[in-house]
Amino acid sequence: MTLDWPAGFDRTPASERKRYPGGFEVSRSTAFDSIVEELDKMDAVNVDVETAAPHTARHPHRPYKDRDPDDPGVVVYFDRDGQRFAVPCDRWNNLRDNARAIAKYLDAKRAIERYGVATVETEMSTQALPSGDDEIVVAGGETKAPHEVLQIQEGAPEKVVKAAARARKAETHPDSGGDRAEFERVNDAEEAMLEGER
Repeated sequence: MTLDWPAGFDRTPASERKRYPGGFEVSRSTAFDSIVEELDKMDAVNVDVETAAPHTARHPHRPYKDRDPDDPGVVVYFDRDGQRFAVPCDRWNNLRDNARAIAKYLDAKRAIERYGVATVETEMSTQALPSGDDEIVVAGGETKAPHEVLQIQEGAPEKVVKAAARARKAETHPDSGGDRAEFERVNDAEEAMLEGER
């Protein structure tokens, strides 16, 4: 079996994958179950959890516990508010850690909505799959205004800028499996918006 990785999302080179250092010490079943639980809280539908391993018939979101494919990536597809989303993770060297990272990511996205900084729809836009007519824009090739990087309104007050930046830094920090380039863009956006207020 091979994992169908969504277009527009980079793969982590196998040589850079390692076990998650922060202690995702749950069972593999619990890691995969937690993805479904988070998506239930988001009222997501048509959930499809994919790996390169065969999945059980009874719990189709779970791979068999004794299967460890060479490709440890996990991709979750789901629909929400009429739009299709993909959340892939292959940063870690095993299925459990990648599944747990996705569940933690989804929980963080919901938390941002609860904090009032942005809506889940805005936060999830980075995971949205394009329609058949759209082009996929790779992160390195696009240009965004600072407020768009932080996913807040232009001219937002300082406390909103700082709160949004803090949430985005937590989500993009390389030590937590985030992307270093995106983390740096968040820092730059925060500085630009705070300097603009002075």
